[in-house]
Amino acid sequence: MTSTDKNLVVILGPTGVGKTELCLSLAGLFHSPVISADSRQMYADIPIGTAAPTESQRKQVRHYFVGTLGLDEYYSAARYEEDAMRLISELFQTHDTLIVAGGSMMYIDALCKGIDDIPTITPEVRSQIMLQYGEKGLDGMFSLLEELDPEYSRIVDRHNPKRVLHALEVCRMTGGTYTSLRRGSAKSRPFNIIKIGLTRPREELYERIGQRVDRMISEGLIEEARRVLPLRGQNSLNTVGYKELFLYFDHEDGLSDNGYTLPFAVEQIKRNTRVYSRKQMTWFKRDTSISWFSPDDREQIIAHIDSRIRKQ
Repeated sequence: MTSTDKNLVVILGPTGVGKTELCLSLAGLFHSPVISADSRQMYADIPIGTAAPTESQRKQVRHYFVGTLGLDEYYSAARYEEDAMRLISELFQTHDTLIVAGGSMMYIDALCKGIDDIPTITPEVRSQIMLQYGEKGLDGMFSLLEELDPEYSRIVDRHNPKRVLHALEVCRMTGGTYTSLRRGSAKSRPFNIIKIGLTRPREELYERIGQRVDRMISEGLIEEARRVLPLRGQNSLNTVGYKELFLYFDHEDGLSDNGYTLPFAVEQIKRNTRVYSRKQMTWFKRDTSISWFSPDDREQIIAHIDSRIRKQ
């Protein structure tokens, strides 16, 4: 069987939509492990806040790229592309169809299309951007990004300084937009890619998000966040759930009068998760190769995959 007879089924969609349950079902059907494309589930020590597969689920189906990194380790979409492509090549020696699951937009694009050739940022440009960051703050730098690259500003996490500043570095280096460089030609992949997007009506999705946050709190998210508080400056923890609880700890410990009581922090987690889910959908909707289904339409999803699978 040639490599082009191999199939990569990518299950994607916004946070809370129901990817995990479907992927476990499909993994059993196709006798496949699950390859995670979630940039936060890769980190150990934060399984509750990242909704990582449980120990029971990981015993049921082998998962890759879950809980493999320390919170202080640097990782990127470019490194994920390299690591995932190497793993997939190995797994295709014994599997005809593999399941990928995740909602991290850049990781999915890195795997399916490859990372664009972004220019190396010179120390001078990086210093200039950091100087501006010190003067303007994150809000000021985001406003600058809105001027220089309005399209990317609509999908980037405006509260993530790493991504906002990197986009500005690229704009400064090239005199163009970060968006234009991210639209390079997709790399050729030696396997068949089948993308399944999961979606729900907005109110239903928001209700599920709220229920999931409540469940995380009851399962010990507050205690988990408290344990990793000393590492709050790491990029791995610059994410919804932990940022809000860190502010709550500041308030509770008398370090800040920021108004972040626990009920307020929980509501902010729900709100910011909803905002992130909209950004995910904005990103995914640009990809016309995605076929969209309700997570409840399992039989239709399987039929679609069967119709697209390449066989010997």
